[in-house]
Amino acid sequence: MTVEELARAMAKDIDYIYEALLNTAFDMDSLEANSHLDEVWIKEVIKKAGMKLRWSKLKQEKVRENKNAVRRPQADPALLTPRFPVVTIMGHVDHGKTTLLDKLRKTQVAAMEVGGITQHIGAFLVSLPSGEKITFLDTPGHAAFSAMRARGAQVTDIVVLVVAADDGVMKQTVESIQHAQEAQVPIVLAINKCDKADADPEKVKKELLAYDVVCEDYGGDVQAVHVSALTGDNLTALAEATVALSEMLELKADPTGPVEGTVIESFTDKGRGPVTTAIIQRGTLRKGSILVAGRSWAKVRLMFDENGRTLNEAYPSMPVGIVGWRDLPSAGDEILEVESEPRAREVVDWRKIEQKEEKDRDDLKVMEEQRKEHQEAHRKAREKYGSLHWKKRSYIKYLERKEQRPLKPKEKAEKDSNVLPIIIKGDVDGSVEAILNLLDTYDASHECELELVHFGLGDISENDVNFAETFDGIIYGFNVGAGKAIQQSAAQKGVKIKLHKIIYHLIEDLQEELSSRLPHRLEEYPIGEACILATFSVTEGKRKVPVAGCRVQKGQLEKQKKFKLIRNGQVIWKGSLTSLKHHKDDVSVIKTGMDCGLILDEEKVEFKVGDEVVCYEENEIPAKTSWDPGF
Repeated sequence: MTVEELARAMAKDIDYIYEALLNTAFDMDSLEANSHLDEVWIKEVIKKAGMKLRWSKLKQEKVRENKNAVRRPQADPALLTPRFPVVTIMGHVDHGKTTLLDKLRKTQVAAMEVGGITQHIGAFLVSLPSGEKITFLDTPGHAAFSAMRARGAQVTDIVVLVVAADDGVMKQTVESIQHAQEAQVPIVLAINKCDKADADPEKVKKELLAYDVVCEDYGGDVQAVHVSALTGDNLTALAEATVALSEMLELKADPTGPVEGTVIESFTDKGRGPVTTAIIQRGTLRKGSILVAGRSWAKVRLMFDENGRTLNEAYPSMPVGIVGWRDLPSAGDEILEVESEPRAREVVDWRKIEQKEEKDRDDLKVMEEQRKEHQEAHRKAREKYGSLHWKKRSYIKYLERKEQRPLKPKEKAEKDSNVLPIIIKGDVDGSVEAILNLLDTYDASHECELELVHFGLGDISENDVNFAETFDGIIYGFNVGAGKAIQQSAAQKGVKIKLHKIIYHLIEDLQEELSSRLPHRLEEYPIGEACILATFSVTEGKRKVPVAGCRVQKGQLEKQKKFKLIRNGQVIWKGSLTSLKHHKDDVSVIKTGMDCGLILDEEKVEFKVGDEVVCYEENEIPAKTSWDPGF
């Protein structure tokens, strides 16, 4: 240690060290603040200070070697070969994206799609009569899938923006434009439904100007093609416009070396296990290749195209189904080829450790924040009780404990009814992600808390039913099944299983379930109105009771219903009547145009001529959750 370091460690000044070494054999002339002291002199100084010495080894931080797999550097331009474009069709729901793709590849996808809405990303290769090929990504057209739509834009070269000529620019049209602009991907405009009588393509082009989408007609560079997906009009022109744009972009890729690609979708197939749809971006994928994506790896057992035909090789821009994954990667994960299985395991282990360390760091941060909060609360409590006598302090603490008493069964039931625990099961990774993204928009916790207990892929299992029973929750399944045995088990345990094939039907069902847990609203329905023409009082026993002389102007007054008194537009009393008379007869109903005298159940209320008396009944109206998922 240097003299300075020793002084700092002992919390003394440097002069103290000098004084301790005086009258010793140490050469004082050579002593400076940064002079290194030998062990024997360090011990001497510590001994004179009356302190103790403790040996400890310096910990050396072990830096782990980075075992991750990364993309290769950019290829030599001389090695690049032309590739066909990857095109994403985007646009608002029901503007005709799936029908457009249907016509382009002449296969009936929409027939399989429930309600004509694409449920999750599919990738398709379309061969045109000219021999050109285009890979289309069919991203879901629903607001729920903005995350998946954004992912489609990451691997995309060109975006075909479909806008209905009769509908114009809608919310999800704008979203699609934003995704394309953020990813810096050029747009081809397809104005659909031009066969309709009320179609107005020029209006669409003008509306798009506000979003920096300037068509060629208006001096911009966006090609606009008028099409009809239903009749197939002008679809060749759309394909040609796409090919022309791709030629201008000079799309090229390196078909040699290790494969690089992106997972478009992943799901579990009963016969094949984990399966992914991927777009190859570099290299050539062959059977037996070892791939890594996210925190999972695969040895390619089988490759197939969108029609299920087996492939032997997959080149850049090709969509391909890959079988052989050990675990299910997430949609959007980067696919990289590695040289061997041990290397793949090494990469996956490294990524898992990295994820765990990141989680530990986040947990530590949360714990530190909570510790600070506890310390602050403790300090405030100390300040609150600090100056009080111990008896007073004990009494206040007793009152606070009393307030924190356990809830009675009735109160507990009320509290539980304000929480909806749910379990989400989906067919593919992207669908579950889209549902979770939608649940993230839930902002009505003040009405009813939404608690996501568990989510996963695949059919509903006994484990899910047990979860739901434990938490008293509901199971929502999207595009999955529930076997007869599972349904019987759920019925015995009182667990609701709700299966849906369209995502916004699932969300609407969830909204209804949330609404059913809210207290009913009371709504007033007026039955009759009367105006006070005179006021007088009658004697009942020894009391003088005020009476209002009224004439019914609208509807009728019914004695059994509720009443309110209105003065200058302000309600000054609500309640019921003790007496309703016509002349001197007690009656239960007074109709329009008739005069009556009435006495309220509260004597202190003063009547004034001109006041209005309204007879009404209260109906319970089911409340509706304020949560708007943005459809």
